[in-house]
Amino acid sequence: MDFYQKMAIACRRIPQGKVATYGQIALLCGKPKNARQVGYGLKCGLAGEDIPAHRVVSAKGLLAGAAYFDTPDLQKLLLESEGVEVKRTDQGWKVDLKRYGWDNTFEDAVLE
Repeated sequence: MDFYQKMAIACRRIPQGKVATYGQIALLCGKPKNARQVGYGLKCGLAGEDIPAHRVVSAKGLLAGAAYFDTPDLQKLLLESEGVEVKRTDQGWKVDLKRYGWDNTFEDAVLE
């Protein structure tokens, strides 16, 4: 199973109303230093269809995927539709990772 297949599995496991970071997904895929590769895979569709990419945010909780969606605010709107509060900050739109972060378990990390 390649990195992007594992990435697809990990992203699909993020529960509705929760978010994960690019680094967290990379770690679950066995490549903890490949957070940018996660972003690239989501942007280019390398992980396949039906990936809840809107649930993946930066390590600071910032919405970083505006370029990946049809409209700049679509990620924000999708998260809000799932009950995730998104606040405007000087850095951009942000999610509280302590409140909405996916607290995955070891079993979630077993992607094979």
